[in-house]
Amino acid sequence: MFNSRNIKYKKPFGAIAVGENVEINFPIPDNLSAIGVVMWIRCADIKFSIALKKASTKKICRIFKTKFTLPTAGIYFYRFEIETTDGIRYVGHNGNGIALIGEWLHEWQLTVFDKEYNTPEWVKGGLIYHIFVDRFSRIEDDKIPRFGYLKSWYEDLTIADWDGVYRANDFYGGNIKGIISKLDYLKELSVTAIYLSPIFQSSSNHRYDIGNYLNIDPLFGDEQEFRKLIDLSSKKGIAVILDGVFNHTGADSIYFNKFSHFPTLGAYQSPISKYFSWYNFTEYPDKYDCWWGITVVPSIKRECLDFQNFIAGDGGVIEKWTQMGVKGWRLDVVDELSSRFVKEIRRKVKSIDNDVALIGEVWEDASTKVSYDEEREYFLGKELDGVMNYPFRSAIIDYITKMDDKKFINDVMTITENYPAQALECCMSLIGTHDTTRIINILSEVHPSPDKSMRLGYRLSYREYRLGKSRVKLAAVLQYFLPGIPTIYYGDEVGMQGFDDPINRRPMTFGGDADLLDHYKKLGAIRKRFKDSFRSSLQIESLSNGAISITRGRIIAKINPTSEEISISDDVEDLLTRDNFADIPPMTAIIHMIDNPQN
Repeated sequence: MFNSRNIKYKKPFGAIAVGENVEINFPIPDNLSAIGVVMWIRCADIKFSIALKKASTKKICRIFKTKFTLPTAGIYFYRFEIETTDGIRYVGHNGNGIALIGEWLHEWQLTVFDKEYNTPEWVKGGLIYHIFVDRFSRIEDDKIPRFGYLKSWYEDLTIADWDGVYRANDFYGGNIKGIISKLDYLKELSVTAIYLSPIFQSSSNHRYDIGNYLNIDPLFGDEQEFRKLIDLSSKKGIAVILDGVFNHTGADSIYFNKFSHFPTLGAYQSPISKYFSWYNFTEYPDKYDCWWGITVVPSIKRECLDFQNFIAGDGGVIEKWTQMGVKGWRLDVVDELSSRFVKEIRRKVKSIDNDVALIGEVWEDASTKVSYDEEREYFLGKELDGVMNYPFRSAIIDYITKMDDKKFINDVMTITENYPAQALECCMSLIGTHDTTRIINILSEVHPSPDKSMRLGYRLSYREYRLGKSRVKLAAVLQYFLPGIPTIYYGDEVGMQGFDDPINRRPMTFGGDADLLDHYKKLGAIRKRFKDSFRSSLQIESLSNGAISITRGRIIAKINPTSEEISISDDVEDLLTRDNFADIPPMTAIIHMIDNPQN
């Protein structure tokens, strides 16, 4: 039957450019005498059909084919109808791209992007390190936070103040000088970019409540130090990516100024404030729209052109920091920004430096994302270069814990098929972030009490840690071999533990698990050595009993998440251990070169 993921039936694979030829070869089941085949295509309110032609002049033909182009960018869906002597047979698929005859089946998706859609080359085949800036590294400089309190690096986190409220006001003082001091450490991991959580002046330790977009938070450093970070990082082949938080500001900001900490006239203080139009008050001044109902982060009106111009206009926020040498922006909650705003951000970024990467925070399949009743156009050519690839994260975790190889392959191939290749290469392939439980905790499958104080104090037992660590090694191999840019959440490479926010944000432990760190270093070296291979096409196959192989150019990874040894018949040298293997041991991955690499 027809398989959209096999170029024998649909060529080219996956997404296409406007005007690019698509070839369809549609096989007919032996038990059907087909008179004709029609392909139905729809996009938004447009729907049309194409009659496929017989591939031979024989009375009974087993292949019908067509070739077509699509004139405009969009997310298209298609299905088939087979006309037989017994009536119409409807053809869709059951979720895995392979055709089925029946009714109420899935349509196939075909993403069509602008011909001019290009994404930055420098980021492809690289490796990102995600730094939560208050918690990565501190060089003592006698600075203290404006509000809250500074802790010793080895004190545990605060999860609530004396009144039971969590204010994110415990600081550890991670700073620019600290990051600079660890550039050699990052280089040893083969990192090519560091993604920094927000660095702008704020009242909280996470800094997602921006107080001033044009100032670096004094506890973190100053502009001179930031320029030095960019310069020294660049000399080591490491770019800097900033977190763009443009959906909301802080209540404690020069724009809202709820607590009168700034000399400006904020929107909370007076309707005549020049910032008043940025926010939506339902009952002035104490009732206003805010992100997820959290009053310390008042939301910006989605269509506020004045704010959008402040961010993406001439002399605005994007321009200031991009001109300083920033090579990428990660857009926080990008699905809450209007399409117009995202397009303006891209226009500004690319006008300064076409090589700057624009990556959005999206947790679902970004090609079909709908928010505020708006079908998003992230990958059609005028918005994003890539996204945070959370679907891959879900696929990796599910596969390692449940060992369903067929589901894993389908989950990965669905995203690979739906995303343009140039966008997929710019997606952050992650297994942990500041918004998720630490990966070693997840893979240990420990579920402690829902009481947060209990979760704060919980540490994995030896057996739990050993299981989690073995699985993290497998997860990292998968992460590094799938398309996109592997992204390490600081500390995952040394086995840092922690459950939900903020317990997943402890200060970095550089003296952590040396064996796990060595595993990450070896994977980074493999990525660097075989960079061209990691930019080649993807081939995933089931081996046996739940094991899989992933081929990228000249190398192949064979992953066995099960508790059983699995034979691979050939005696191969593992690039990780330099040992030879004819079988894959339980919960182990083997990486080796292949004699006849794919193109």
